[in-house]
Amino acid sequence: MSLTDTFVRQVKHSGKPAGDKYTDGLALYLHVKAAGKYWRMSYRYNGKQRLLALGVYPAVTLARARQLRDDARQLVSAGVDPMAAKRQDRATRILAESSTFESMARAYLVKIAPNRTPSTLEKNTAWLERNVFPTLGAKPISAISPRDVLAVLQKIEARGAVESAHKIKQLCGQVFRFAVANGLAERDVTVDLRGALTAVPKANYAAITEPDRVGALLRAINAYSGHPYARAALKLTPLLFVRPGELRAAEWAEINLDAAEWRIPGSKMKMGIDHIVPLARQAVEVLRSTHALTGQGKYVFPSIRTNDRCMSENTVNAALRSMGYSKDMVTAHGFRATARTLLDEVLAERVDLIEHQLAHAVRDPNGRAYNRTAHLQARREMMQRWADYLDELRLTPVQP
Repeated sequence: MSLTDTFVRQVKHSGKPAGDKYTDGLALYLHVKAAGKYWRMSYRYNGKQRLLALGVYPAVTLARARQLRDDARQLVSAGVDPMAAKRQDRATRILAESSTFESMARAYLVKIAPNRTPSTLEKNTAWLERNVFPTLGAKPISAISPRDVLAVLQKIEARGAVESAHKIKQLCGQVFRFAVANGLAERDVTVDLRGALTAVPKANYAAITEPDRVGALLRAINAYSGHPYARAALKLTPLLFVRPGELRAAEWAEINLDAAEWRIPGSKMKMGIDHIVPLARQAVEVLRSTHALTGQGKYVFPSIRTNDRCMSENTVNAALRSMGYSKDMVTAHGFRATARTLLDEVLAERVDLIEHQLAHAVRDPNGRAYNRTAHLQARREMMQRWADYLDELRLTPVQP
């Protein structure tokens, strides 16, 4: 005869040392002892009789005990030992509870370290330590909700750092996906925050695109007398027009001076795709001079303080400011706009070659992305014409 809620609630311990057992059916029974009322289920697995504890009444109701019994019977039918599954679930739960956001974030940073520059790792670590860990660091990552993350991001947004809020959201999403891959979180909760933050205002990097003003800037760069690393980086910035972060993180292992070629791995590129930068004669000359200074180390432009890191992201912009060019006049990133404009409007170079050399997404007539070696010879010739044109602008006498 099946048990009832009333019976389970009212039944008392009879005083027997071993307690009393009341069967509900399908191997489920209530074991009433002096210490309390315990749900148990007997079953056979691999020919052996076993006993599974299903909880204590009233925390586990009759209905819940029946559900747990049915779940256990399904496991047995599937060839799984319910007792072993219970132990595994408990171990997983304990692991998940001990896997805090901070521990997962730090593990993620260690994992990606081989494919990131030290400066990028430092920036990501600082973002997390200053903005996320104080609030979410000690929480189990599996217990963090979208609203928890949003509250952190809104604090960042409130102080005017809208772009940083978006970048930190992206970083948190990467940590959640790392936890999911390791079985310690169900999903990336930042997906639910799409559209929740203020859109990042589109900003155009200040750039000089008038040929005579570009010539004046190049003369100022040529006369710059700052640190040799900064001077070399300044000279290469207009010649190569790569992103500032790509230039300062350049490694000698990526550069073949004899082949006049710089191959940047996709892990360093914004689009995640390997990129080839043909080196004009003028660029090779600058790099050979720089090699005499830093060629024994990893980075082409190491930090002034240590060879273990590349130069600061502010180095080239700081040099421009010292030369009298404000951030509203020109930025290191703005040289990309300078190249795009003058290569197209003055030198009449092919737009697809320009875009490819800028490492933008370029499609062939069939809609397929060009690979990194596409039109390489044509791009080599374009880069040499560009370098020669910059020399021409620099050497053109100033008109009275």
